[in-house]
Amino acid sequence: MVPTAIPPGRAPAGNAGRLGRARQYRDPVRHSDTIAAALLARVPAEVDAAVWRRGGTTVVGVGAEEVVVAGADAFGALDRLAAGTWVGWLAFELGHAVEPVVARGASACEPPQVPDVVLARFGAQAVVAADGEITLDGTGVGRTLLHDARRDLLDATPAPAASRRRGVDLRWRSSLRRDEFEARVGAIVELLRAGECYQVNLTRRLTLDAHLDPVGLFAQLAHHHPAPFTGLLRVHHHSVGDVAVVCASPERYLRVDGRSVETQPIKGTAVDAHVLRASAKDRAENVMIVDLARNDLGRVCEPGSIEVPSLFAMEAHPGLHHLVSTVRGTRRADVGLSGLIAATFPPASVTGAPKPRVLQAIDDLEPVRRGVYCGGFGWIDTARDQADLAVAIRTFTVFPDRTELGVGAGIVADSSPAAEWEETELKAARLLARADDCAREPIPERRAAAVAMR
Repeated sequence: MVPTAIPPGRAPAGNAGRLGRARQYRDPVRHSDTIAAALLARVPAEVDAAVWRRGGTTVVGVGAEEVVVAGADAFGALDRLAAGTWVGWLAFELGHAVEPVVARGASACEPPQVPDVVLARFGAQAVVAADGEITLDGTGVGRTLLHDARRDLLDATPAPAASRRRGVDLRWRSSLRRDEFEARVGAIVELLRAGECYQVNLTRRLTLDAHLDPVGLFAQLAHHHPAPFTGLLRVHHHSVGDVAVVCASPERYLRVDGRSVETQPIKGTAVDAHVLRASAKDRAENVMIVDLARNDLGRVCEPGSIEVPSLFAMEAHPGLHHLVSTVRGTRRADVGLSGLIAATFPPASVTGAPKPRVLQAIDDLEPVRRGVYCGGFGWIDTARDQADLAVAIRTFTVFPDRTELGVGAGIVADSSPAAEWEETELKAARLLARADDCAREPIPERRAAAVAMR
């Protein structure tokens, strides 16, 4: 089929201010992401669907051909994945299968909210190029739905209006109050001074008692909060229920291309790049996590192949800056996907060092399970032996009755409890603004797409 291109267009006047704010982030809004959101808005909400970035394109998958849900046998399930492209998550608590913890805190207080592994295989795909060109691939009902969605988009047929929840209380509640969070920072500092660990990532969960439209939320992020690992998965499955994950992660957990593997941990966050660049504390945090990532990859890579081609790279993201480092290696020929994930999971930057002791500390100190948050989210192509998984931070999990967002901070020996709380507030602020906009107004891409095709 001949590909169809949708050129970039000007946003309506009512959106000009919002799009101007997006540009100041220095990470450009991707035209392919906004087209993907408009395309998905024209797919029935009861259909399984996903959006993921691959290379310079944004891919929309519709009508999952198979959904794998796994708990105790999660690593075995990863090795049994059929050939194809899979999109989904690895929950943070999958790490307990690698490094068992005694259930005294989160694991004892709350049952699992999501399975350890959920992956959906999409055969029908719409590949959206950087210039808006849409190419359909695959067969079956999914392709038909994508064909109809593309036709409606080209004809400027309005998407079904998203329901607006009037009168909804948009206040988010935290699993830890400020005083509770700061007390736990103090407890971690005591662990560090006792020599039990070197760094611990402490998090809290924010919950809105309302279901947000995941496609609308993805659209808000695509327009106003661009991120390197923007993505979405919406599944309706008897073992999962109705769950959606909307990701705006800035951080790569694992990139796999044959035997080449790469991780890019983030440690160090500040609004001002100059302040961050001069921060000895943030550089020390980053080095500790890089060492942990090197050790993790070293367990499954060829001896001598581990390298750190980039240390303390400064990256600008919506409203803040991060220090990002890159660790690469060559996977041993006898190590499969499950072995690679078992050696590196949970991601180094959202746990701490040493990982076994830190996982126990996290379970002891946090009152709720992390679930998808701080796990992995992305795609796996088993046919090509490729994958790109993000650390599932800046990530919403949407249930029928609520929407959740996790935020956290890395605690080291000289951490200030008040400053660590403020860091979590900084990370949450712009994401919560996008979520509030999603609850209050129609999907912005639905208006922008129509303008783009005039």
